[in-house]
Amino acid sequence: MKVVIIGGGFGGLKLARSLNNKAGFEIYLLDKYNYHQFQPLFYQVATAGLDASNISFPLRKVFHKSNNVHFRMAEVKEIISAENKVLTDIGEFTYDVLVLATGADTNFFDNQHLIENAFPMKSTVEAVQLRHRLILNFEDALSAKNETELQRLMTIVIVGGGPTGVELSGAIADMRRFVLPKDYPELDFSKMKIYLLEGSPKTLGAMSEKSSDDSCKYLERLNVIVVTNTIVKDYDGKVVTMQNGETIESAMVIWAAGIKGNVPAGINKDLIVRGNRIKVDRMNKVLDFENIYAIGDVAYMETEKYPHGHPQVASVAIQQGKLLAYNLRRWEMKSPHVEEFEYYDKGTMATVGRNLAVVDIPKPKLHVKGFLAWLMWMGLHLVLLLGVKNRFAVFSNWIYNYITYDQNLRLIFKEFYRPKKTE
Repeated sequence: MKVVIIGGGFGGLKLARSLNNKAGFEIYLLDKYNYHQFQPLFYQVATAGLDASNISFPLRKVFHKSNNVHFRMAEVKEIISAENKVLTDIGEFTYDVLVLATGADTNFFDNQHLIENAFPMKSTVEAVQLRHRLILNFEDALSAKNETELQRLMTIVIVGGGPTGVELSGAIADMRRFVLPKDYPELDFSKMKIYLLEGSPKTLGAMSEKSSDDSCKYLERLNVIVVTNTIVKDYDGKVVTMQNGETIESAMVIWAAGIKGNVPAGINKDLIVRGNRIKVDRMNKVLDFENIYAIGDVAYMETEKYPHGHPQVASVAIQQGKLLAYNLRRWEMKSPHVEEFEYYDKGTMATVGRNLAVVDIPKPKLHVKGFLAWLMWMGLHLVLLLGVKNRFAVFSNWIYNYITYDQNLRLIFKEFYRPKKTE
């Protein structure tokens, strides 16, 4: 069985590893990057806590001892299902089974101004870009021409009160407390403002009421200005405009307000639902197709427990990848014993800042907050990281940061943002 997997994220990688060296399978794993990205720690790369290499792992290295998994760095252009063929920028790939594990990208809701001016954070590259711009703004603040420009450069607006927005807000607030005043003693950081704007009535909307309340208290303790029931309408690079007409002057807007599935060309638009997700059955098979499957953020599966689809989190993708591998092996052996997908929610968590986090565990129903929750958050993320070297590097950085109250990766690659002008 020739299986082509598009995407080396949590779901695609779990599927490929589960079928690694299994007789009867030939696997082609396609991704536009040659590394796996550990998305839960993007915000620490963006705030100079970790290096990009600490949370990235070469996909080829994962399969050094594999005799049936082949990686190709390729960008998918189109799926031609009638011919069981995938068109990419490096050529064609035929398949017996195609698995879409393409994940999700930032959803700017087709607002061109936001696309051009706001900073997303859905890849390692984007996290590094965000870090450079964040630090460069403070360099520019030293030579600000007037008070208005200075305040604009020292105001950061984060849109979206989910885990990404909350974690970014807390991390930047920690930088303001412990790091930036030492780097820039000429600037008055009591004037620096961090806004977290959320369209719904609360932060961490997918978590419990206790976690939501605790996260707000922690953010207020860190002097983050949390504004709920607020929808951002526009941003021109200098002024954020809300739907109610209020404005905030800021040189940096970080967009964490929504995601949309990465659906390759060739999938029937009738199968795509809200959030750009593809309808699948309980086996993760795309409706109306016999040999195309979708897993993870791009898949939309309705179940009794999740009538509006599963949460777009790593644990769903991992569990779907594991079950699909099991079912493919059953089908390859001509066995009728296959299983339907049922998500086992082991809990959710978010960190807000130094010694501050919230954890919800469904069974037994348990809410943990503060320092213990922060330790639980760190322990889980260390375990999930790929590679012993990466785990050691991340753990070492965390220990160093905790002891010294400092991050040591505040590097600006100036030419990256300001290329030399050509005549």
